Amino acid sequence: MPDRDRPAPVPGTRGNALGLRLALAFLAVALVAVALLAGLTAAFAATDVAALANHQRTELTGAIAVAAAAAWDKSHSWAPADLSPVLDLAEQTGAVVQIRDASGRVVAQSRGFAARASAPQYSKPVRVRGQRQGEVVVRFTGSGLDGADRGLEVALLRAIAGAAGLAALLALVTGLAVARRITRPVERIIGVTRAMGRGERSARVGPVAAPGELRELAAAFDQMADTLARQEQLRRDLVADVAHELRTPVAVLQAGHEALLDGVTEPTPDELASLRDEVLRLARMVSDLQGLAAADAAALHLSPRRCDLSGLATDAVASLAGRFEAAGITVQQDLTEAEVMADPRWLHQVITNLLTNALKFTPADGRVTVRTGPDGPNAVLTVIDTGIGIPADELPHIFDRFWRGRQAAQTSGSGIGLAVAAELAQAHGGQLTVTSQPGLGTRMTLTLPGA
Repeated sequence: MPDRDRPAPVPGTRGNALGLRLALAFLAVALVAVALLAGLTAAFAATDVAALANHQRTELTGAIAVAAAAAWDKSHSWAPADLSPVLDLAEQTGAVVQIRDASGRVVAQSRGFAARASAPQYSKPVRVRGQRQGEVVVRFTGSGLDGADRGLEVALLRAIAGAAGLAALLALVTGLAVARRITRPVERIIGVTRAMGRGERSARVGPVAAPGELRELAAAFDQMADTLARQEQLRRDLVADVAHELRTPVAVLQAGHEALLDGVTEPTPDELASLRDEVLRLARMVSDLQGLAAADAAALHLSPRRCDLSGLATDAVASLAGRFEAAGITVQQDLTEAEVMADPRWLHQVITNLLTNALKFTPADGRVTVRTGPDGPNAVLTVIDTGIGIPADELPHIFDRFWRGRQAAQTSGSGIGLAVAAELAQAHGGQLTVTSQPGLGTRMTLTLPGA
């Protein structure tokens, strides 16, 4: 059982929650992507900076070795050589240096060299005209060149962090905007659905400013609502029409039987025949309703197979030949083979209904022409009569159930035959159309996909 104590959802709450979840999902995806990109960028940047720093330290160590070699070359010995320019060069670049002779004995070193034992250390041999005269050992103290390298690395990391933060902010703003654009039409569709659930059959979504898929969803929803409204109207019209058609024969039967029971009239053959005619009229209506229900069911349970439209037309004309002859109506057949994929039983019913309708409204000495043949990719059957025709204002209604025109008032029938034919034509993927002029006759055209 439904929970009666559960409060009804507040309109808009579900849409806002959905929008927030979508925005948070966009933000989460963006943050993961930004974090991954920032991490990879920082790692590659640190690697590149480290490689650059290592290259610069190696180059600087080589420059100090060259300076030491120049000092040795002036004196051809380490003892009288002036190594102060070498020590000054190292100090200016934020490094300390130790100079050793070829035997490894220290000949000079910067102040604090021993205290920097844990600093990065590089060494280069001192060569003069290809001969190794000693070695320089350089340790970097963290200032000068080393400090510049660390400053560059910190600046890069800050730039990456700033860009990541800005990207996250833009992702949040974009996510909120996109989520709102998506949830607004969704919330509108939900509202219209609830309205229809409350019985507001005229509620529609209408045009929405949304992505293409949501616009299609809104249009499909409105189309479904229109179809339901039409089906509901048809159901109401059907009930009203059936009640109207049954009212007269039932009233006649009731009055006739009451008159017989009360002794007002005698059960003469004429009186009993009149009551029998009303019973037959009711039977025809029930038969027509069964045919209509069968046509509706046939739309769902067709058994199509390859068949010849001209052969079905020949059989239908043959089945009604006696009635045409009795009415004094000539039937002309101009039949060309046209194969279709159809259920022969129900397609025969369609042709029979069209011929019966032509028979009813064609006077004696009239003519009914039946034609079949291919028309491009389709197969076409045409029934043309020289009957009384149909007024222009009645043409849009002739396929409506239980509808009968002004000129049909004097003929028997319930107004279901053409409705059944149109229903079955549509079930076969075809179409039934009509053209007519009062006094000149009517043309019924059945168009079906060719096999």
